[in-house]
Amino acid sequence: MIDRVVEPWERQSGESPQAFEAFAVYRDLGPTRSVTKVAQELDKSRTLLGRWSKQHAWVMRATAYDREQDRVFLVEQRQARRDIARRHAKLAQAFLGKAIARLQALEPRELTPGELLRYFQVAAEIERRAAGEEPAGVASQGSGEGPEVASLSDEDRRSRMELLRRELERRLEEGAR
Repeated sequence: MIDRVVEPWERQSGESPQAFEAFAVYRDLGPTRSVTKVAQELDKSRTLLGRWSKQHAWVMRATAYDREQDRVFLVEQRQARRDIARRHAKLAQAFLGKAIARLQALEPRELTPGELLRYFQVAAEIERRAAGEEPAGVASQGSGEGPEVASLSDEDRRSRMELLRRELERRLEEGAR
């Protein structure tokens, strides 16, 4: 027969039910715990509870309990973050499906250059993040990489828009296959 390990915050061998009840009250008081508060709550002698506290190592056991509660909280918090990430991923997939269907119905020539550029920027940003890269503005801030759209001449802007339009059409065709 395998003996079960008794955790410090559980009833210990040789600990009476009354002493354990007093410890449980002490343990559950949290950071403001004290033997005096337990004595008041249970209407027992402060001296008796002080003796039980020393005899059954209440301070050490309550500290172990606090650490375990912190560990459990962190595990729950990590799991909650995972659940949120999964939920958000499902929502993003559903939204992306709708967006792709709508994009495929669009006629690229009907888009204004600004709309086309914005679609391309958003698509590139999504792709970049999906690959685990930093957002474009974060990685290249102050690096001088690539001209800002606002600083381009009209002719350069039209040329760039035409390249972006072709790229968008190519990607839409690939997505339709």
